Amino acid sequence: MLQPATPLTLYSVIIPARDEEGSLPFTLRNLHATFNHYRIPHEIVVVDDGSRDGTWSLLQTLKTEIPSLVPTQNPGPHGFGCAIIHGLNHSHGDAVVIMMADASDSPEDAVRYWQILNDEGYECAFGSRFIKGGRIVDYPRLKLFVNRVANLLVKALFVIPLNDTTNAFKAYRRTVIDGCRPLLSPHFNLTVEIPLKAIVRGYSWKVVPISWENRRHGEAKLKIKEMGSRYFFICAYVWLEKYFSRGDYRRKSA
Repeated sequence: MLQPATPLTLYSVIIPARDEEGSLPFTLRNLHATFNHYRIPHEIVVVDDGSRDGTWSLLQTLKTEIPSLVPTQNPGPHGFGCAIIHGLNHSHGDAVVIMMADASDSPEDAVRYWQILNDEGYECAFGSRFIKGGRIVDYPRLKLFVNRVANLLVKALFVIPLNDTTNAFKAYRRTVIDGCRPLLSPHFNLTVEIPLKAIVRGYSWKVVPISWENRRHGEAKLKIKEMGSRYFFICAYVWLEKYFSRGDYRRKSA
């Protein structure tokens, strides 16, 4: 445990959503109930990223049931990373957690992240599905293979013990998000840009085991063939910062 940090006052959940009307009711109700159970002050910022189904209408209905729900529409450009950045810009918490709309991430794990940030004093809370205590359910074989290869390469490239960098489900104090700007990735490569920048720029972090379950509704938005070069670009960008910027972007010591 680190030295006690400034107590947190609001936990912002950022959820990008594109055509997720089938998944959102369960996801949001479960999340809200779990946070209320643990008495965590929160807002749930759901970003409708150009949905063509009834996602936006559904969010308006759910807002009357879930008072902490804050629906917002990303006017464009669209993309997973753009939606996350829009949500970060329209949230108010001094801590944020990025979660998926399809209920693949566990609210109980998000609570554990809050405890790491608020009670233990870390600035970043990272989860891994591939360490002792982690769990995956119904992970597609090809996607799993690509995931493990990509994360092994990132781990070796940056010489870090984290073995699940590509998973979006991570939490940060607001100061970390601000310290990692500008955020460049408009697509799923934002999932590696933020944690790698946070690590390279000297923020404290802790890894805990988490669980993951495959979606029950809709289709996955990640297209592996489209993302390879984009992941490579952002990893190369942060790697160059790590080894050639001479610390110009590292956090300033208090």
